[in-house]
Amino acid sequence: MSDKDIYQSHGINEDEKKLLLESLGREPTVTEIGIFSVMWSEHCSYKSSRYWLKELHTTGKQVIQGPGENAGVIDIGDNQAIIFKMESHNHPSFIEPYQGAATGVGGIMRDVFTMGARPIALLNSLRFGEINHPKTKYLLSGVVSGIGGYGNCVGIPTISGETGFDSSYNGNNLVNAMCVGLTTHDKIFYSKASGIGNPVVYVGARTGRDGIHGATMASGEFDDESEKNRPTVQVGDPYAEKLLLEACLELMQEDAIVSIQDMGAAGLTSSSVEMADKGQVGIELNLDRIPTRQKNMTAYEMMLSESQERMLMVLRPEKTQIAKEVFLKWGVDFEIVGKITNTNNLVVKHNNRVEANIPITYLTDSAPIYKRDISPRKKKSKPSASMKHDINIKDATLKLLNSPNICSKKWIWEQYDRSIMANTLNPAGDDAGIVRIEGTKKAIAISSDVNPRYCTAEAKKGAIQAVAECWRNIISMGAEPLAITNCLNFGNPEKPEIMYDFVKTIQGITQASKELNFPVVSGNVSLYNETNGMAINNTPTIGGVGLINDITFLEKFGYAMDNDQVYLIGNKGENLNCSTFEEIILGTITVDPPDVDLQIEKMNGIAIKKLINNQILSSCHDISDGGLMISLCELLIKSNIGANIKITNNSKILEQLFAEEQSRYIISVPSNKQDKMFEILDNASIQYQSLGNITGNQLKVNDKIVISLSELIEAFENLIPELMAS
Repeated sequence: MSDKDIYQSHGINEDEKKLLLESLGREPTVTEIGIFSVMWSEHCSYKSSRYWLKELHTTGKQVIQGPGENAGVIDIGDNQAIIFKMESHNHPSFIEPYQGAATGVGGIMRDVFTMGARPIALLNSLRFGEINHPKTKYLLSGVVSGIGGYGNCVGIPTISGETGFDSSYNGNNLVNAMCVGLTTHDKIFYSKASGIGNPVVYVGARTGRDGIHGATMASGEFDDESEKNRPTVQVGDPYAEKLLLEACLELMQEDAIVSIQDMGAAGLTSSSVEMADKGQVGIELNLDRIPTRQKNMTAYEMMLSESQERMLMVLRPEKTQIAKEVFLKWGVDFEIVGKITNTNNLVVKHNNRVEANIPITYLTDSAPIYKRDISPRKKKSKPSASMKHDINIKDATLKLLNSPNICSKKWIWEQYDRSIMANTLNPAGDDAGIVRIEGTKKAIAISSDVNPRYCTAEAKKGAIQAVAECWRNIISMGAEPLAITNCLNFGNPEKPEIMYDFVKTIQGITQASKELNFPVVSGNVSLYNETNGMAINNTPTIGGVGLINDITFLEKFGYAMDNDQVYLIGNKGENLNCSTFEEIILGTITVDPPDVDLQIEKMNGIAIKKLINNQILSSCHDISDGGLMISLCELLIKSNIGANIKITNNSKILEQLFAEEQSRYIISVPSNKQDKMFEILDNASIQYQSLGNITGNQLKVNDKIVISLSELIEAFENLIPELMAS
């Protein structure tokens, strides 16, 4: 391989090659080229996004640790802390869906328990191509099996999530995995290495040749040959992860760990470099001591392998034997593989040779940062949806319920164990999942949200909406929203229109998280989600966590009850722009998603939370995709009951039923609690209107449109089971 080819094959362009050679002042070894390639990859260095990520709102009195660590940390009172993060495993999951998704779950769990938290909940956000695309069924089946197989075996409940379908994902499905863990303030562990001479210890599974160049592969576009990249996809073992988890958490009860880092993307390279960089120290590794699965592995292979279920630790020397005994007890490999030095260099030795000797700053602070060109994309000028007043509302409702992005995802979540650990407090399919904090009356509510249709039509507005909807879903369960993580999935950042949308997305997230006191504490960027030049829709997934201080109200909350009165909180529907109704029923998409007034969002949410916490409401459901009509149908299906609804303005009935205006909720309240509800809403100047009442076993609208509950259920639940059975 020529000199030029070796750099190109490692994803290092001519300018980066020049910087590398100037930094080192000599020709690098092959191992050093590999180390530079992964540390300077988009996946590890954030070279296209780092400049803009600094704008995010990341502070608040609830924040203990913001972005920059393995995961974010927030205070939930009583000396307890929640640690959480979301990450992508998109490229691997397209190439090898089962292992790609499984190792995504394993990796995000390690990000959380490496900081001292026991994982208590998993979530995911998935995107696939058109539901009838030839690969969708295969990818959906593999990804769901991988998520379920890994999380179920480790014993962590997968409590919530979302799944969407669109042609833009035909060549790039998205797998965003989120993990939430619980710890105490005095047992939070960080990755900053310190203590010259302290031992560097490798624990966990043995290193193999799987996953080599995974970070580099995840930093490039796909083409028709990309499926040949299967060797770069890691292979997971959930039982090894469980043993590693328990061993780490046991050792964390001792005063033994100086710093700890999981081996994720770029494996031993990134974990050692990041620990040393944060501590402003050097690190020396002796690869002869690395436990390996295969014989004769080279230094290059060991440094770049992304084998799963592995950790790197810096220990207090006097505690090394205690640590070794803990890991041997759990049957987990434990080896001293290096030491902390005062050189500020990464030194890698193998077979009595120095294979790498690189100043760490060249791999971190001096890595390339690109402030790429930005320019708005040319908007397709499409007129607002023309109203067809001959539309049959019953048929439209059933068609929407049976459409891929609204239909029940029961087939998916039935493959996840939600009840393991016995702390999940609500059924699947709610606005947010709820997990009890053992030994307390507290619980946390968790949701993941994004509307790629909005985010692609107008990036900033779509990002604001994603944060607001996540906030709204947490409010709908009676929780106080605390903080968010994110997974920013975009196409090629070298295209000015993609980078423009990325910048606008950061601005939108920042504006919404400031207004709603919903700071960003962790996150991930996934770029180059393109195949043959076709980018995915902008998909900035938001994962949020909220706190319930007293779960007592949950005993009588969540289901619409017979004779309840039904109310709409928020304004009436005004237009169908960018709505699911417009896309599915009218067959068009306008490029103007609904506005979000964040002040109204906040006012409405605070009032709703007060109504729920004061045990006034029987049920609450936020209004999003499909508008009022679909949210009402979902509530009735969950509650297994009917309703009689009145829409007063018949000339705007389609807008009132199907528009997707923001900051809105549908609630049901017992008749004897209405006066208390009116008092709270009126005192807060909240807009609301009566819609009707809960009754019977069919949905009636203005006594003319009648849809039986069985028709609603059949339309809602059948699409994905029929696809997977075909």
